[in-house]
Amino acid sequence: MSPEGAGAGPDRSRYHIAALAKGLQVLSLFDGATLSLRTSDICALTGIPMPTAFRIVCTLEDLGYLERRHDGTVQPGVKVLTLGSAAMRGSGLVQLSDRPLRLLADATGETVNLGVLVEDRVLYLARLRNADLVTANVHVGSTLPATYTSMGKLLLAHLPPDELDRRITAPSFAPGAGPNAVTGMAELRAQLEEIRRDGYAVQDQELAQGLRSVSAPVFGSGDTPVAAVNVAVSALRRPLDDLRRDILDRLRATAADITTRLRTQ
Repeated sequence: MSPEGAGAGPDRSRYHIAALAKGLQVLSLFDGATLSLRTSDICALTGIPMPTAFRIVCTLEDLGYLERRHDGTVQPGVKVLTLGSAAMRGSGLVQLSDRPLRLLADATGETVNLGVLVEDRVLYLARLRNADLVTANVHVGSTLPATYTSMGKLLLAHLPPDELDRRITAPSFAPGAGPNAVTGMAELRAQLEEIRRDGYAVQDQELAQGLRSVSAPVFGSGDTPVAAVNVAVSALRRPLDDLRRDILDRLRATAADITTRLRTQ
């Protein structure tokens, strides 16, 4: 069998490169909540022996996939960011969503986002930003707490109860959110029940003061959302009623358009 056809064979284990797998395991430790690590942290999290972890980190540094900070920790380098950006741009979901999202942004004049759930956070895959929005530091590739975002709560609402309990723990309710943020599971469960009933989610100054958003689900082949789309607005300009009327109608139409594109691709 040629190397090009190896992925289609029944037994791919003979092509497994252990060192490469460990290197990717190390890179996968860095997510929205973990920005830098010591080599000892990497050993503890992966079980990789210290000498091996040291060589992996040095190799990734030499190649530009990790960068050494002044305090001795390492963080993802520019090459990792470039790969991540290319992967998100090349995603079928992102490509199929591009035109509907742009039409929604033009129609509302507001910030439009596309996101997916990654553990207890929302990963932003696309963002068309209105310049007056308070969350100016959010960009494609950013992650935010799912418990405080309309997209996050919408996607959490469709999880089985045991999966919700696994993903959402005390650290999921981190301090520093907006004035209306939930503080524990009891409040969150009440919100999720309402979201399941209504079919959409609203965030009213929960992520940050002055920010509101409304989210609708995007479906793939099944009945569980694969992503969410939201429209985010300034609370100074837009009352909640705006989110639940004209904006929600347009948002739902956009989410339905993306769903259709995914199911017919």
